[in-house]
Amino acid sequence: MNKKLEAELGKELEALAQENLLWNPRTLNGPSCARATVDGKQIVMLCSNNYLGLANHRTLRKAAILAIRNYGAGSGSVRPIAGTMDLHIRLEQIIAKFKHTEDAIYYNSGFTANTGALPALLREGDVVVSDELNHGSIIDGLRLSKAERLVYKHCDMADLEARLKETSAKNPKRVIVVTDGVFSMDGDIAPLDRIVELAERYDAVTYVDDAHGDGVLGDHGRGIVNHFRLEGRVDFEMGTFSKAFGTMGGLIATSKTNKEYLLNKSRTWLLTGSQAPGTVAASIAALEMLEKDDRLVKKLWKNTKYYKKRLKQLGFDLGNSETPITPIMTLDSGKARQMSVRLFEEGVYALPIVYPMVAKDKARIRTMVTAEHKGQDLDFVIEKIEKVGKELGLTR
Repeated sequence: MNKKLEAELGKELEALAQENLLWNPRTLNGPSCARATVDGKQIVMLCSNNYLGLANHRTLRKAAILAIRNYGAGSGSVRPIAGTMDLHIRLEQIIAKFKHTEDAIYYNSGFTANTGALPALLREGDVVVSDELNHGSIIDGLRLSKAERLVYKHCDMADLEARLKETSAKNPKRVIVVTDGVFSMDGDIAPLDRIVELAERYDAVTYVDDAHGDGVLGDHGRGIVNHFRLEGRVDFEMGTFSKAFGTMGGLIATSKTNKEYLLNKSRTWLLTGSQAPGTVAASIAALEMLEKDDRLVKKLWKNTKYYKKRLKQLGFDLGNSETPITPIMTLDSGKARQMSVRLFEEGVYALPIVYPMVAKDKARIRTMVTAEHKGQDLDFVIEKIEKVGKELGLTR
C-alpha cells in the first residue's frame, strides 16, 4: 500500500471536512419507501428519487421474482455478444410505445446512457451547445468527445440563440443542443418547446436528459417531450429507470436509425454487462402499470402542491422549483448540514446540497415528495422543518 498516496488523500479529505463538503452516506436498513429505517432509526424519507413509490411495489417485486425463476440471476454477458435476452428486446419495445417513438435503446444506467451516447454522436468538427447547469453525466459525456463545447446561460433562450448563431459561423459538421429536462438541484423545467424551435431554426439536433421528468411530467408520466407535445421533434430523449420507475437502467427513445447507430458506436452499451433479468422484468412492469393507470402520477402532484404551499406559507425560500424536487434554501453550507443533522434527529431524512454541486452561496436542503407519502407523513415533515428552520433562523 502506497503510504504517500494515502497521506495526500487524507489531507484532501480533511480539507473537505473543514469546509463542510465531506459526504458520509447513511445506510438504508430495508426497502426504499416513504417511512423507512436508516442507520437503525425510523424516519420519513424525504431525499429519495422514488417519486411514485414503485421501488418496493408488490407488482414490480412479483415480476422480478418470476423473471429470476425463468431466466436466472444475471445475463452472463454484454448485449452485443450473448447478453441480449428477449426481456431486453421487449422492454425496448415498451419504452418506445410509452414514449411514442419509433424505437428505444436500454442502457445499464442513466449515467452510461449519457457517457456512451454523447461521445458516439459527437465527432471532431462538431459543436455541442449545453445548458450551464446540465447534469454531471452530460458534462462527462461531452468531455469524452472531440467536439467543440459551447455553454449557454441556464434556460436563457436569448443566450442559446447567440451560441447557435456563433456555431453557424464555424460551419460545423453537426450541432447538438443538450439540456436536462428537469434540473436536479433546483427542480425547474427546461423550456423545451423554445429549445426545439431554436434547434429547428438553426438545423441542430436536440438531446434532452429527462431523468427527473420520467414518471413525473406529461400524460401518465411520459416525460417532458409529451408535456410540451413535442413527439417527433426531439431527436434523443434520454431517461432513467432509477428514479420514478423504481428500478435501474438508462433509456434513449429515438428513431430506428439512431438506435442502430448507437448499438454499433456507443461504447458503454457495447462494453457493459446487460441488466439482470429481475431488473428488466420489474422495469417492464413499471411502464405497463403507468400505461394503464395514472393515479400515482396524480397523487405525486397532489402531495407536491400541498407540501410546497405549506412551506411557502411558513416563509421558506423554495427557489425556482416547478416539480417535486423542492429545495429549501439555506444559502450557507454549514446551515444546510446543520439542518440535515437536526431533521434526522427529529425523524426526517433530507440531505444538504452544497458546493461543488451548487454555487457556494446557494446551499440548500433538497427535499423530494413522493406519491407514497400520506397526509400525516407530510404534516409530520412540515412540522419538523418549521421547528428546525426557526432554530437556524431561516424563518421567524
